[in-house]
Amino acid sequence: MANEEECRAALDKIAERLAEVDADKLARHVVERTISCRVPDLGLAFATRLHEGGLDPFQRAENPKSAQVRLTVSSDDLVALAHDELSPAKAWAAGRLKVEASFLDLIRLRKVL
Repeated sequence: MANEEECRAALDKIAERLAEVDADKLARHVVERTISCRVPDLGLAFATRLHEGGLDPFQRAENPKSAQVRLTVSSDDLVALAHDELSPAKAWAAGRLKVEASFLDLIRLRKVL
């Protein structure tokens, strides 16, 4: 099981990857949204805000259910996703990544990722 620091590093790596997306593409497809990532095996949740400029730094979240886009993933799978050892589509299809968002948000996120 990955620890909190490894999960924070994984989230930072994902944010860095998003920062590499072409700014015009990001601006076309991103609508400002709050995002939470719940890591149930550690009893932790992190939150950020997605906007045209990318992601704000992740912070510990007390109420992850209030976010507009909610992710749930184990600590080990989060680290694997960040290091491209696990694809988001395969993780989602296998039930290892749960995504709760509106249909339009899912389409927008898919175009950016």
